[in-house]
Amino acid sequence: MIDPLSIPVTADDFRRLAAQKLPRFLFDYIDGGANAEQTLKENVQDFTRLHLSQRVLRDVSKVNTRSTLLGQEVDMPLALAPVGMAGMMRRRGEVQAVRAAAAAGVPFTLSTVGVCPVEEVKAASQQPFWFQLYMLRDRQAVVSILERARRAGCDTLLFTVDLAVPGLRHRDARNALESQSLKGKLSRAYQLGTRPGWLFDVGVKGKPHTLGNLSELLNGSEDFTDYKIFASSQFDASVTWDDIQWLRDHWKGKLVIKGILEVDDAKRCQALGAEGIVVSNHGGRQLDGAASSISKLPAIAEAVGSDLEVLLDGGVRNGVDLVKAVALGARGVLIGRPWIWAIAGGGEAGLRAYLDSFQKEVEATLALIGIDSISALQRDHVQ
Repeated sequence: MIDPLSIPVTADDFRRLAAQKLPRFLFDYIDGGANAEQTLKENVQDFTRLHLSQRVLRDVSKVNTRSTLLGQEVDMPLALAPVGMAGMMRRRGEVQAVRAAAAAGVPFTLSTVGVCPVEEVKAASQQPFWFQLYMLRDRQAVVSILERARRAGCDTLLFTVDLAVPGLRHRDARNALESQSLKGKLSRAYQLGTRPGWLFDVGVKGKPHTLGNLSELLNGSEDFTDYKIFASSQFDASVTWDDIQWLRDHWKGKLVIKGILEVDDAKRCQALGAEGIVVSNHGGRQLDGAASSISKLPAIAEAVGSDLEVLLDGGVRNGVDLVKAVALGARGVLIGRPWIWAIAGGGEAGLRAYLDSFQKEVEATLALIGIDSISALQRDHVQ
């Protein structure tokens, strides 16, 4: 339990608040990873094994955290990663998140399986945002989704490629998320009953609970279990590198391939004309036993960093982690669980506070390693 009088500051603070506010099956859905959750743990732990070089007596009176990500000026090189069904964690969660991201001067990425449709997110913010795509078996539906994103002003597409099949997430199985059995329904109903605040904020005031960008394919269903079943049936396991060209034919904006862990795959993205890649293992939610994202970053950045914009996703919890990642070759980082914990635990105000604290950590870290800007970070700042 978190002290009700204390002020949440860190990702862990907001994680504890989210656990208190969400029904367990929803908390486990965003918090959990695949199988034994080894990769999930190592994503975070491998950052702690990296040490920064402390340098003193340098002029750091004017530290600047500003940078660019995919041609967009940002107040710090960070973006909110796509998180599916964010609107189930807080009332219209994607809308609250895009407003908080705009206030912090960083991009927000809307998931294909977000609750709020792209048009609603566009109406909530004057700043451009990114869109994330899962390839569906119904390619005409994909074309329609891309056109809606384009009309909403999205010029950057994150194409997730590490979900040929859904990872085995045992927490979801324990919560019977794909079960329509009486036992599963009773278990979820009981959990909902233990969270009256969620029932009022999301259950009543947060409707509709559809996947806004896919509502036609789901026939307007608002059942969380239907979402899980849809994901298992519609995500296309037959997608190959040849489909990148098909996607290029239907998307004329910037293309970022998300889910790259090997140098040869990164080089292939480069050859196919992508503007960027995200070094990512899907937050440890797919292949358990895969290496942590940060451990794979240096080799990939060295191989393609001069030709591709290399971003990193997985395990980033604070501004210190961001500095380490950029020093090792990333242009910037994406955060997923931290922002959804903050939204679930504290709403838009909570996420704004978390991002404000995050930027202050970046500023302080840069100053204490003796440099005054993100652009001055180099490999030898990390041991």
